[in-house]
Amino acid sequence: MKTVRVFFTPTAKASYDRLSDHANVSKIERSVFRSINEKTDLIKTNPMYGAPVSKKLIPKVYRDRYSVTNLYVVDLSNYWRMPYSLGQWFSGQESIALILELLDHREYDRKFGYRKK
Repeated sequence: MKTVRVFFTPTAKASYDRLSDHANVSKIERSVFRSINEKTDLIKTNPMYGAPVSKKLIPKVYRDRYSVTNLYVVDLSNYWRMPYSLGQWFSGQESIALILELLDHREYDRKFGYRKK
């Protein structure tokens, strides 16, 4: 069985660290932080845990910056989202899940082009 390693982009890591720093003070940030840790563990056991995003709906910034060809989105607590991409490196012995960003609901809607009605 292939092992799955989870990595964060610098943007996602900065958000993760900020949530970690504020987890002691804010219930919302604590909830989101715990949810991220739970979902990354689930991704390690089942890399395709998240909801797949159609290739034509992958934001251009992800395709340009990270050369993403597949995208999955995991729902976190408090309506946050965690988009990630899967890849295989290291001679095919290991799968990599790259967490692209940690987004609240408003940022997610903006990034993926959803509009308010």
